[in-house]
Amino acid sequence: MPGEAVQVIVRCRPLNKREKALECGTVVETFTDVGQVQLHKPGSDDPPKKFTFDGAYDQNSNSQMIYEDVGFPLIESVLEGYNGTIFAYGQTGCGKSFTMEGIPDPPEHRGLTPRSFEHIFQEVAVRENCKFLVRASYLEIYNENIRDLLGQDHNAKLDLKEHPDKGVYVKDLSEHVVSSTEEILRLMAAGSKNRSVGATLMNADSSRSHSIFTVWVEAAETIEGDEKLRASKLNLVDLAGSERQGKTGATGDRLKEATKINLSLSALGNVISALVDGKSKHIPYRDSKLTRLLQDSLGGNTKTLMVCALSPADNNYDETLSTLRYANRAKNIQNKAIINEDPKDALLRQYQEEIEQLKALLAGQLSPDQAAMLLSGLNHRRRHRCFRQCRH
Repeated sequence: MPGEAVQVIVRCRPLNKREKALECGTVVETFTDVGQVQLHKPGSDDPPKKFTFDGAYDQNSNSQMIYEDVGFPLIESVLEGYNGTIFAYGQTGCGKSFTMEGIPDPPEHRGLTPRSFEHIFQEVAVRENCKFLVRASYLEIYNENIRDLLGQDHNAKLDLKEHPDKGVYVKDLSEHVVSSTEEILRLMAAGSKNRSVGATLMNADSSRSHSIFTVWVEAAETIEGDEKLRASKLNLVDLAGSERQGKTGATGDRLKEATKINLSLSALGNVISALVDGKSKHIPYRDSKLTRLLQDSLGGNTKTLMVCALSPADNNYDETLSTLRYANRAKNIQNKAIINEDPKDALLRQYQEEIEQLKALLAGQLSPDQAAMLLSGLNHRRRHRCFRQCRH
């Protein structure tokens, strides 16, 4: 089966207050019409380094433009049964979280994440002959430890496991059924308050962890009397910023965090390099928790979009060049996404079966022994789901 390349776009923000105070020059030129970025080396007459991507957005761009170009078709694919991943990469303070989450006002600066949620629930509301079940989870990887941002104890360290059918998963990660855009946004806001952040010289509110917000979309569609079941998932990944400790002023806990961040991002880079090399027999997914969790998004059964955030400042030349090279390698990764039809463990199927069984119980079609077994099984499954979906 032919592969599908990871889609890569870059977004360059304006100079920030710190860079203006340092009287930084601009070294990044963005040519949106051809998806190209040119990087000029400060104090050099050498020709600029040129990089071409699936999209390039300058300081005048907004999240609405980006979503309409690349986010909308990806979410449409998720609703059709494909797995999808959007993740933001770049130096600390370059606008990764702004691109993913954005701000509510003005509306054109709402991020890719809330736009994705709105898109999903708009489709859930209007699609005919189709029943949906939407669930969500939210985790972070902090100092190589996985924490459930929506769990009863969000400081508990969770373990990674592997299953022959569902692949790599996080044991005991809570999942929450959601039924509207407002509900899922409240869920994400509650989890975001538990994220590990801290001030550095580069960013007063820097993310000190990688976060993954996952949305599962299960759909039962009736076509000419036959019911088809699809189950897909959308990973929204906000990576902690790559950084040089000297520039961020990191010491103590900040320094330890930065070391772990850079190690996991280095592992991600090694996975990308191995995937595009074509000669590597071993892909080092197991080198970090991040790469194991993103294993299916890089070289697997997922449509993946990478958004790389850039600073235009001349004093960030080295970091910007590194980000562009990183992104340039990633666009050569080939994934093999397929529609996930008729999944065996879809919760929507279980709910529908329970409804039919309860109808039979109410109609008196079951013997006393069958009724007792049915009620016992329903209670057991309900307790199990309540445990997985426990809230604060």
